[in-house]
Amino acid sequence: MMNRIAPLALGLALAAGAFWWIAAPASGPQLPGIGAAEAQTASEADFARVPEMALGAEDAPVTVIEYASLTCPHCANFHRTVFPRIKEAYVETGKVRYVTREVYFDRPGLWAAMLARCGEPSRYFPMLDLIYETQREWSASSDPAVTAENLRRLGRRTGLTDEQVDACLQDAEQAQAMVAVFQHHAVTDEVRATPSFLIDGEMHQNMGFEAFAEILDAKLAD
Repeated sequence: MMNRIAPLALGLALAAGAFWWIAAPASGPQLPGIGAAEAQTASEADFARVPEMALGAEDAPVTVIEYASLTCPHCANFHRTVFPRIKEAYVETGKVRYVTREVYFDRPGLWAAMLARCGEPSRYFPMLDLIYETQREWSASSDPAVTAENLRRLGRRTGLTDEQVDACLQDAEQAQAMVAVFQHHAVTDEVRATPSFLIDGEMHQNMGFEAFAEILDAKLAD
């Protein structure tokens, strides 16, 4: 089973242009949340702040765009068990350009994505791997201060300081841009579940490596 975005939940997610702040205890930062309000259209400035994160040759014959939530267990399982095989067989061999786009079901998913985008772009995919590997641990608490500390801990494991992580997590303009870009892509590509995969313009749902490889091989043979 994959995580599905129910119509109401999708409506709230796509209407997340306005942000409200949740007050964490004094020991933790204030973290941006997702609130229901009229959706905002992503601007050129938003797209500039939220660049595409991709692996593989820019001129690869096939492009895969993955839509995934960092709090989605099915997405974590895909990244642990299927994605490494796709990366080895298709991305590293120049056959596939693999783009990752984040979906925000909840505030922790947004915060984790902000951590993944903290610092140089080269840090993104290693941090993404760590976030998925430790998903059950860092996302277990409903206390935002605990979640913030868990994310700081992940940041420290990759060489970031607590101050750097807090600065990234408290960047309200970045959070707003990320949700605006998510809104745009979710509407344009009719994202209804995670993980979902737009393979050369055709949407597919969660699948194992063999099914994925069959689709990619057919695309490459065209």
